[in-house]
Amino acid sequence: MASVSVVPSSGLKNSVGNNVVVDRLLEELADMKIRDEKEVETTVIDGNATETGHIIVTTIGGQNGQPKQTISYMAERSVGHGSFGVVFQAKCLETGETVAIKKVLQDKRYKNREMQTMRLLDHPNVVSLKHCFFSTTEKDELYLNLVLEYVPETVYRVIKHYNKMKQRMPLIYVKLYMYQICRALAYIHGSIGVCHRDIKPQNLLVNPHTHQLKLCDFGSAKVLVKGEPNISYICSRYYRAPELIFGATEYTTAIDIWSAGCVLAELLLGQPLFPGESGVDQLVEIIKILGTPTREEIKCMNPNYTEFKFPQIKAHPWHKIFHKRMPPEAVDLVSRLLQYSPSLRCTALDALIHPFFDELRDPNTRLPNGRFLPPLFNFKPHELKGVSMEFLVKLIPEHAKKQCAFLGL
Repeated sequence: MASVSVVPSSGLKNSVGNNVVVDRLLEELADMKIRDEKEVETTVIDGNATETGHIIVTTIGGQNGQPKQTISYMAERSVGHGSFGVVFQAKCLETGETVAIKKVLQDKRYKNREMQTMRLLDHPNVVSLKHCFFSTTEKDELYLNLVLEYVPETVYRVIKHYNKMKQRMPLIYVKLYMYQICRALAYIHGSIGVCHRDIKPQNLLVNPHTHQLKLCDFGSAKVLVKGEPNISYICSRYYRAPELIFGATEYTTAIDIWSAGCVLAELLLGQPLFPGESGVDQLVEIIKILGTPTREEIKCMNPNYTEFKFPQIKAHPWHKIFHKRMPPEAVDLVSRLLQYSPSLRCTALDALIHPFFDELRDPNTRLPNGRFLPPLFNFKPHELKGVSMEFLVKLIPEHAKKQCAFLGL
């Protein structure tokens, strides 16, 4: 593998030869009382009734005159677990279809926000909810089962695969995955008004044959209402926007854009760009590359912290983070997504017309194995609501216009 000149974890100390600067920075950030980890972690639920071979029977239909239908799922293997519960792969015995079932402990007093969000979603780059049902245990615990389409791989595992092979991910895959991430975000932000709040490689599913990408895990997702506070301790650490680390509670969907920028950098580098070991260290990692935020930038992130005097650290030039042969368009897109000021970050919709994705608009572009690209331009009317004609001309290539006949291009 060719060498990747990413700033090492101790890059600031080495390049500046000045431990004092970093120590002072750590002291300042510690004074700000930034919380390092979740103070209350939900107990991990065991894989209750998801043992291999266990059969779950449920009924669907029965509303609006529809006949009731019995469906049986046989659990095959666990594919993920955490504080939320467990996700397992299962087979529908009636149809032979493979699905993923996310099983979460349900508080009987509340509605499940994830289920409500998933019911709103319908997009080729978002994992689809097939149906859901409740189940109970002998202890009278109520579980919600979300039956989701099954996609076999994750971007996280794809990155690991290339690292193991000591290879860089082919740039065509980086473009494909990033374009589809941006398209999914443009849809959930613009059409539905939902902020995902946990964009990371583990939550990006990939079909290894078609390279179609689907955003999953809406367990942290929320409709952000202007003026209403939200929790700041959200999103996985390496992908957490700086305003969240600064404790902002009135943030916007731009937190997902920051996370997407971190994912793009990781796809290009093969390793996380900001590998902080704690909340405070995360901010130090960001400052090492973006430089010390100005007073104005801090105000944009969280007005409560403008009085702090941080030691001045210069920004590390973006082109030096990546290897010399990295296309300038790739570096430019990273720099547009990773801005301190949330309002200055490129929106997901604007990112779609960035020159980095021009190759995807070329009708002659193929996957490395010679196959066609997955569908990229099958937009629905609600995805392009209020978009100018000038923008549409850049977004939809000539050969794909017939897929969007409703636009009258």
